[in-house]
Amino acid sequence: MEERIDKRIFYEKLWMLALPIAFQSLMGSAVAACDAFMLGNIAQREMAAVSLASQVQFVQFMFIFAVTGAGSILGAQYYGKGDMVTLKKIFNMMIKFNLIISIFFFYVCMFTPEVPMYFFTSEPALIELGCDYLRIAAFSYLIMGISQSYLAMMKVSNHVPASVGISVTAVLGNIFLNYVFIFGNFGVPAMNARGAAIATCIARGIELLLCFAIASREGHVRPNLKIWLGMGGLTGDFLKQLGPLLGGSLLWGVGFTAYTAIIGHMGEDAAAANSVVAVIRELICCVCNGIGNAAAIMVGNELGGGNLAKGKAYGIKLKNISWVIGFASSAVALLVTPWISSFFKLSSQASGYLNGMMIITAVYIIGRCVNTITINGVIDGGGDTLFDMYSLFVSMWLVALPLAFLGAIIFDWPVLAVFACTCLDEVGKIPWVMVRFRKYRWVRNLTRQVSDGTNEAGTGRSDGIGETGIGRVDGIGEAGIGRADVTGEAGTGRADGIGEAGTGRGDEEL
Repeated sequence: MEERIDKRIFYEKLWMLALPIAFQSLMGSAVAACDAFMLGNIAQREMAAVSLASQVQFVQFMFIFAVTGAGSILGAQYYGKGDMVTLKKIFNMMIKFNLIISIFFFYVCMFTPEVPMYFFTSEPALIELGCDYLRIAAFSYLIMGISQSYLAMMKVSNHVPASVGISVTAVLGNIFLNYVFIFGNFGVPAMNARGAAIATCIARGIELLLCFAIASREGHVRPNLKIWLGMGGLTGDFLKQLGPLLGGSLLWGVGFTAYTAIIGHMGEDAAAANSVVAVIRELICCVCNGIGNAAAIMVGNELGGGNLAKGKAYGIKLKNISWVIGFASSAVALLVTPWISSFFKLSSQASGYLNGMMIITAVYIIGRCVNTITINGVIDGGGDTLFDMYSLFVSMWLVALPLAFLGAIIFDWPVLAVFACTCLDEVGKIPWVMVRFRKYRWVRNLTRQVSDGTNEAGTGRSDGIGETGIGRVDGIGEAGIGRADVTGEAGTGRADGIGEAGTGRGDEEL
């Protein structure tokens, strides 16, 4: 018999976590939307250049996502177990890895910005504008890894409101500063694209200072230099998660960046339309990002606490919810399509591309929501993490990306046909995801007894609902991070439907 769950308690937990994180994701996406809107009202070229240059931050975020993901999935289970000493060690590891990543991207953007810009476009005007943007934005990349580590740990340790408050404050500050520096207000000269970069740097600085201030309060997890070294077996557990998660993040992030580069090489009109669609897509996907974050935390807490049957039941219900979110998000995309082009100064050709891309995106969003909640929220949250990596490799790198490249470079397909190819990965792998989900390999307890030095794997039977929880840590996923296109903070998840665990026959009823 499948364990039946209390719907009232389930939805209280879900919305308590999902709504604030979805709002946080929305606010992060709002920065990109404001950049596009404000720069789009100045010149199409400025908007396209900043959008392409921001792909560097997107790639950096894939590395940061892997680190915070590894820490968050372990952290969610240890928090469910009540092991706060181990949670602090996980936090230390997150900061160390992210600091190294941030220094590398700062160096690239400060001293060799033309290298990434040549990858994204061959238009000299866009390259020049993008390089100016990156040299300033490099300072924000330097501190982003540290602040994201703090925000991820706040989510895992039941301080979601604090994490959301910090992000919202930084985002509102960024939007206001965009208004000041892009257009030139309050006595400040208009700086266009460079103004957007300055605003981002100041906002990131505010975000980090708020993280330090909030984390210093009683009850919050913060780094401890006394346990900076000597992590024991926990380091191996962390790296086992980090490896597959980093592989999956890079496959997705580099692949998505390659999509942008392919469209960017099809002309300024195509690049501008794609820039707008990317922003709208992330705004619409904020709900699935929030539920994906909540899914990873809810499932991880139950599995780490030894409640494997309830963790499985939660996963099934969240998977079902993802389908409802997917179709609802698709409907929203179709509803807003007629109104979008009127908000941007686009050429007639770019406006035509924009409308077509939005219709294709409405189909893509269904797969995005289902996969975000099911894979990154439930499957990764339980430790079956290699699936994300190899499913991305097959669907994106063996199917969607080669088709888009051949269509754009070799066969000279229309822009919309190439764009449709870039959307095949999420939709095409849905059946595979559903099959993998129902194998229930994600139902496992990953925790160790590291605090007392025993370093033994947590056992715990799966009560007939999956594999035995053997305490292995070979997963990826995160307690929250959504695949984001340079929109701000992590927020993943993936699921497919609405419903709760059924009876012993494995039914999934609403």
